[in-house]
Amino acid sequence: MQIQITKEQQDILNPKGVNIIRSFPGRGPIVWGARTTSIDPNWKYVNVRRLFLYVEKSSEQSTQWVVFEPNNERLWSRIKATISNFLTDVWKSGALMGTSTDQAFFVKCDRTTMTQNDIDNGKLIVVIGIAPVKPAEFVIFRIAQTKGGSQVEEI
Repeated sequence: MQIQITKEQQDILNPKGVNIIRSFPGRGPIVWGARTTSIDPNWKYVNVRRLFLYVEKSSEQSTQWVVFEPNNERLWSRIKATISNFLTDVWKSGALMGTSTDQAFFVKCDRTTMTQNDIDNGKLIVVIGIAPVKPAEFVIFRIAQTKGGSQVEEI
């Protein structure tokens, strides 16, 4: 049994994190949504959650070589470079916001991320910040009639 969901019904379900499977003429069934059920606005979208999981796992895997290395400024610089190179590729692929890497992400690994006690206890702490691209869930057009003709504005 197949139930057709209307736009009005979806407008009620979408904010609750329910991604509807809708059918459109000429396109067939499509998952029409990209939301999670999280109440935390930072984790509202599936692609954002997946991006963070990807960055976390990739950063962890690509830095396994640091185990037993001297925990000093030279290592910190190498870690920052390794992760920054990876995040630059992620940014170039379009997954991060910003017109420059400085707007898209940051990587910190220095005396601001670790205390001497951390270092003495073998801890290397890297802080990574990323600005994920969020999906264009709704495209809104405003159409107006003016003296000079019609005007269309996409918001």
